Amino acid sequence: MEQDMKYIYQVYQDGSFSAAAEHLYMSQPALSIAVKRVEDAIGAEIFDRSRRPLTLTEAGRAYIDTLHYIRYLEEDLSRRIEDLRGLQTGTLRLGGTHFLNCYILAPILASFTKQYPGVQLELSEDSAVKLQARLQRRELDLTFSCAPEIVENFEHRPAFYDHVLLAVHRDTPLPPELDGYSLSAEDVMNRRHLEETCPKTDLRHFRDVDFIMLREGNNLFSRGNQMFKEAGFDPKVKMSISQMVTSYRLADNGLGAAFVSDRLVRSRRGHLRFFKLDSEHADRLFYFLLPKRDYTPFAVRRFIDFAAANIPHPGFHLEQEGQI
Repeated sequence: MEQDMKYIYQVYQDGSFSAAAEHLYMSQPALSIAVKRVEDAIGAEIFDRSRRPLTLTEAGRAYIDTLHYIRYLEEDLSRRIEDLRGLQTGTLRLGGTHFLNCYILAPILASFTKQYPGVQLELSEDSAVKLQARLQRRELDLTFSCAPEIVENFEHRPAFYDHVLLAVHRDTPLPPELDGYSLSAEDVMNRRHLEETCPKTDLRHFRDVDFIMLREGNNLFSRGNQMFKEAGFDPKVKMSISQMVTSYRLADNGLGAAFVSDRLVRSRRGHLRFFKLDSEHADRLFYFLLPKRDYTPFAVRRFIDFAAANIPHPGFHLEQEGQI
């Protein structure tokens, strides 16, 4: 039965009997017979053979869900036994966006591996939506989110704050009433924007400015739209892109204003001025997200504790030339 499960899972992954047979190093007729044997035993077809690629029937979805659950149990048992041996080893499967991996996790992971050299790291980089789907399937142990509607679906723990600023090229014409509201990169690195006395800017003053927006699925897409709704206008969107780090560089070259995290500001060089926004949506609390399960492995627990204690505040590195 275990071998038949392997066969069915391979067909599910490949979407065809021929491709699965090739991966399994067996003939297609032999694979078809094995799958049909299981379907006869459960009294229902697993695959809808009228579609290409093959799709799961309702019974097939239940079967694959059960296979996933069996794999989760086997994996959790293996990792729990490994932890009981007290060897401080294991695997940490971590997922982050480009922004998180480059600007938050890189120094943390470097320090963590020095303290826990027996832990093997597997780092994935993708969109937040795809990472959350992989976490749901337990293909990852840990990822991050600052969206409340996502956070509530997983086990979670506070990780760090960041603050969304509006980055505008210094040559962009702005209304005179904004005089005295802009911040330099040095101001941001010195955390002036976090002081209560730092003035907040109404987004309505930027209704005539071109914007670089992130695409749907990115948290800054939804937050930006909420802030525009508060301000009562639709932005003049010059372009939509996928990565906040890219929008930062494009804004620095004068292509439009962009919403950026204060954690991106690492150098005094550049052509941007920054504005602290008068909106609750400009403050983000990121959480560690974990799949809901009975047991959290040693490597995951240790990383969460380590990262929570060592993620620096915005502006911690006052000069890191050339990183952006």
